[in-house]
Order: sequence, then structure tokens, then C-alpha cells
Amino acid sequence: MKIAMFTNTYLPHVGGVARSVKTLEDECRKRGHEVKIVAPEFADAEDSPHVLRVPAIQNFNGSDFAVRLPAPVMIRDFIDEFQPDVIHSHHPFLLGDSALRQAWRLEIPVVFTHHTLYERYTHYVPLDSPTLKRMAIQLATEYCNLCSEVIAPSESIRDLLVERGVTVPINPIPTGIDTDFFSSGDGSRLRLSAGIPEEALVIGHVGRLAPEKNLRFLAEAVGIFLKGNPDAVFLVVGEGNEGEEMLQILREHGVGDRVYRAGQLSGPHLADAYAAMEVFVFASQSETQGMVLAEAMAAGKPVVALDGPGVREIVIDAANGFLLPGEATANEFAGALSNLTGDESSMHRRGGMAKSSAADFDHHHCAREVTDVYERLIRENLARPEEEKMPWDPFLNALGFEWDLLAAKVSAAATGILEPATTEVARD
Repeated sequence: MKIAMFTNTYLPHVGGVARSVKTLEDECRKRGHEVKIVAPEFADAEDSPHVLRVPAIQNFNGSDFAVRLPAPVMIRDFIDEFQPDVIHSHHPFLLGDSALRQAWRLEIPVVFTHHTLYERYTHYVPLDSPTLKRMAIQLATEYCNLCSEVIAPSESIRDLLVERGVTVPINPIPTGIDTDFFSSGDGSRLRLSAGIPEEALVIGHVGRLAPEKNLRFLAEAVGIFLKGNPDAVFLVVGEGNEGEEMLQILREHGVGDRVYRAGQLSGPHLADAYAAMEVFVFASQSETQGMVLAEAMAAGKPVVALDGPGVREIVIDAANGFLLPGEATANEFAGALSNLTGDESSMHRRGGMAKSSAADFDHHHCAREVTDVYERLIRENLARPEEEKMPWDPFLNALGFEWDLLAAKVSAAATGILEPATTEVARD
């Protein structure tokens, strides 16, 4: 089977979508399939015959994202040479449009994974507003309905998409992780390199340090906890604009000297970081699936988190950690952290339950489910009767497709202005 994946973020970009695309790509290859990637140019990206890098604006609007520039001929030639059986789109805009065009042109199925709650990321775009958030919701919804099938990373996102008006089939399949890899880290090695005392109680967090991750709340909660626990430290893995703001909040609590910033880590260094932690903390409510939660749990670390889409599917309150209401206060979060760490035997028991929970997110299992979707759609597409086409049909069909794409964008714009209740942003 030949699979073409279109993504706006790809390695060496560090983030959940980039890692999920790479994990799925690698697992598909292990299963004997051919995979090609279409992605934007990115600083320090390695050349690969399997990856088409299209021209892009780097660090768009101060973010770490690259925004592709139009390159229709380059993409068409790459896809024509590969002749994929199925296209998998990982975004509903930019290269997502290209994915739809190529799938239509070749008359093959297109699958879309709804990785992100896009309305939570509009602050990266100039003139952010409630109108823009509603447009982002509707654009993603209309995009879903132009695809053959949608993959939702969690059941709560599947339910949300149905509520928002997605009518094509939706398959809830989590993004897979390499559970063996994340359970094999060397925590002592990370502690030594970072200068963390071996006997310290390490509270950890991994992720982009970005506004949508609710990190000011997290810093406040961890600051309160550290003040009452002098042997505890905070290990932060990741980079981003919110890093300095987090550190300032922790300094105000008088615990800035017990914060260890490891920067962006990958490969064995990332596995070592998870192994160095006793507890993983997470406050984001912008997730479709908290991949870092599954990674931490694979390392046997219990979690304290706020309830939200993509989080409630993996964190089981009072079992593999504590899941607080989305409106919980920083003091309540710090209290849950104290309850978890106050009983060492209970904390280790919950860590064991966390490791068991992570097995459901193993990449072998998840990739098999995704490739099953590909194979079913390809079979269904081949089984459709060949209709006789007049010479002008491709032209008329092209007009019809571009009209559908334009109509989706017009619908999104109208939704932003009209403010219908069905697309309002909800956190829970």
C-alpha cells in the first residue's frame, strides 16, 4: 500500500503532531507499506527522498511553526511520481487543501486526523478574536466533511465533532507511542546531567511552553506545592515564549532555584527525563489527545491533570493519578499533588497502574487500526463502478471541487459572523 501524508508540522519541529506523524510513518513502513511525506521547509531539516519539503515562512508570527507557500506544481509532480493509494491529511488548512486537491485529482480516498482544537491556537494569527475562533471551528468541520473519513484521537473529540456537524464516518483512534522506548529511560543519567539531587522529589512537565497549554496556572500550582515541600523540584522539558513567565511566577513563590529547565529533548534524552520524574503534571485543556500523558505513564509515572478533551480518556482519577475538574484552583491542584506524593507506596502503586494504562496507546496497536482504515477505504474505492466520462467531465469536476472548497471557507467566515450556538468553544 502506498500512503502519502500531508502535514504542516514535521520533524525536526518538536510537537505532538510532528511526533505522531513520524511514529505512524515509521510503523507503516515496518508493516511493509510505502510512505511519502509532504511538509514545509524547516530549519535544520535533513534531506530525505521520502519527504517533499515545500517552501515556507519560518517562525510565523513569532511562533515555532513554518507556514508553507503555494507550490502546486512541485506537489503534483511529487505525488504523480509516487502514485499513492490513499492520502492522509493532518491539517485542515494550508497543506490540507493540497491533500484534498491531490486526492480528488487521483480519485483516491483521503483520511483526515483531527489532531488539534484549532480555535485554541488563533492567538498565533494577527487580529485574533472570538469571530476568528468560530471560523476556525467551522473551517475544520467543513474540511472533515470533504474527506472520506476522519480519525479522532479520542472519544471526546469524536463526540465533539459530531456535535459540530461532521457527517462523514469518524473513527476514534489514539495516536500511538512506543511504550517500550518510554519505559526504558535512565533517570539517574538525566538527574546527573541536569544537576538535580538524586534524593529530590521531581515533579515534571513536558511540552511546548506556549499560551494554549495553561502554563501560568501550572506554574502557580507547582509553586504552591514546592513552597510546602522543600525537598521537591520542578523539571520542565520544552521551549517556548511562556517559559520566562512560568519562571517568574515560580520566583514569586520563592522557589525559582528549584526549577530545572532542560530545554527541548528528544530520543533517549526525553525517555531519561520521564524516568527522572516521580509525578507528571499537566494543566492544558487544548488537547485532542495528551500524548505526553501516555509517554509519562509508559514510564510508570502517575499524573495530576485538569479534566478536558483528550485527557479524561487516559487519566483515571484516584487510580493512575488525579483528574481535577477543569475549573479547579491552583490551590486544589497543589493539594492533589501533595496527596499523591504524601504516600510513597500509594504513589508507586499508582505508577504501576499508569504503566498498565499506557498499553492501550502502544503504537503497534494504534497503527494497525489506522492501516485497517486505509485498506478498507481503498477496497471500497476500487469496488465502485467505473462511470463513463465525457471529455469535459474532469474540467467540470475540478470546478465542482474548487466550489466545495470555497463554499467551506465561506461557511466558516459566515459562522464567525453569525455566532451559532453549535460551534461555541467549550472546554469540557
